[in-house]
Amino acid sequence: MIKKELLRLYADESGQSTTEYVLIIALIVVACVVAVRLFGKKIRELFIKAAEEIQ
Repeated sequence: MIKKELLRLYADESGQSTTEYVLIIALIVVACVVAVRLFGKKIRELFIKAAEEIQ
């Protein structure tokens, strides 16, 4: 009886897609943080230069 219930729980994949979505979102967040850390200063300088040229 317990073995049957454990096998049923093991075969249940209803929460699997939620876990996959959380992992994908976590990877996207990490990629965004890395991109900002790498390119943030250069992008800021570009915006400052553009703002100075507009004025």
